[in-house]
Amino acid sequence: MGYRRYDYRGPDDLRAMQAMSARAGHWHPGELAWSRFEHIGREPEWPTALWEHDGRTVGWAWAQLPGSLDLDLDPEHRGLAGEMLGWFAGLVPGERAVTVLDGGLRLDRYGYRESEDAPFFVRLRRDLADLPEPVLPAGYRLRAVSGPEDAPQRARVHRAAFSTPEHPSRVSAQSYLQVMGAWPYRSELDWLVETDGGEPAAFCLAWLDGGEAVLEPVGTDPAHRRRGLAGAATLAALHAARGLGARSARVNARGDDAYPSARATYESIGFRHHDGIRSRTYVSGRKLM
Repeated sequence: MGYRRYDYRGPDDLRAMQAMSARAGHWHPGELAWSRFEHIGREPEWPTALWEHDGRTVGWAWAQLPGSLDLDLDPEHRGLAGEMLGWFAGLVPGERAVTVLDGGLRLDRYGYRESEDAPFFVRLRRDLADLPEPVLPAGYRLRAVSGPEDAPQRARVHRAAFSTPEHPSRVSAQSYLQVMGAWPYRSELDWLVETDGGEPAAFCLAWLDGGEAVLEPVGTDPAHRRRGLAGAATLAALHAARGLGARSARVNARGDDAYPSARATYESIGFRHHDGIRSRTYVSGRKLM
């Protein structure tokens, strides 16, 4: 039996993507859940296709128009890459960029070249056996998200942390409720740092699947940076994850020198780059045949 391609239809297909990527050791289910649900109304910009073999999902391709693609493949089916890239080329006939996490998947043979100046992410990991306790400066407090009533605050501090004048964040209270309804979200792994007056200042969302937690996202309102707040929120989330059975945690952090602060925060609380996995971006201006 050959491969069957079909277009993304909804949450059941996301579960299939999560299972395939977790099996391959690339994307964590939480990373895909966050990326799929953090925004509302952008679905037309995200053509997504899945490939099955013998009834099992073995690959997916998630385009973000106008010209970028995230791609993941079961290592046993890397020969499918050409068909997946051909699907993408049919959507975007001009210049395209494809990002992969699998170090063994090389796209040079398909008319792509690895970008030398694209941002990239490295995978950091730490064991959870020896976690320090979170420490906050005076005037701040830590707590886990209570439930849907906290969605407006979580969305507001996320926008503050990640918006720029050129690229304002589209995370809203409504989209955060969507995140909260996604598997495997758990409110006890969603942590806020607030001022004593109740204003949200920093956050960390952890996702748990099996024995490993992943952090996605973590941030601080610029008005409250350089006070260790994101690190404290992260440690609180990791303690909660350990209490739920997690033995290790990982996070994808920018590896290039343009944005060193997030990586420095994670390294300050014990995360290390140890498995060599990093994202790679390939670019092509030639339409694939």
